[in-house]
Amino acid sequence: MLQWDYPQGYCIELKVGAADIDGLEHTNNAVYVKWCERVAWAHSVSLGLDLDCYRELDRAMAITRSEFDYLAASRLGDELVAATWIVDWDGKLTMHRHFQIIRPADGLTLLRGKMKFACIEISSGKPRRLPPAFIEGYGAVVMQP
Repeated sequence: MLQWDYPQGYCIELKVGAADIDGLEHTNNAVYVKWCERVAWAHSVSLGLDLDCYRELDRAMAITRSEFDYLAASRLGDELVAATWIVDWDGKLTMHRHFQIIRPADGLTLLRGKMKFACIEISSGKPRRLPPAFIEGYGAVVMQP
């Protein structure tokens, strides 16, 4: 059983490919960031908040801050699981996601990450209040204290 930091995360499975490996023969740090973005998007889509919805509403959740702790390396062929949780939000403009990537073969956590998002109007890039669809979709999965 994998040791997640929080219960009931949204998870995707990953496999380290040749394009993910850098000159040190481990997964490049930027790849982990892309994996976090991938699991966040997959989570949003699962909530009915896909790119088409974003465009229709002229709203998006844009990353305003990121923080990553790289705890161990992964290598070519490793199978991994990435999870995300919406751990906090103000219900008006911002939300916070946490991420964890684990290698199931040994149960080791390879990465922990955090991202802060702000709701923006796509057409102008300016901050805007969360539309009702975001409040309903994202609000349903925000972790309760």
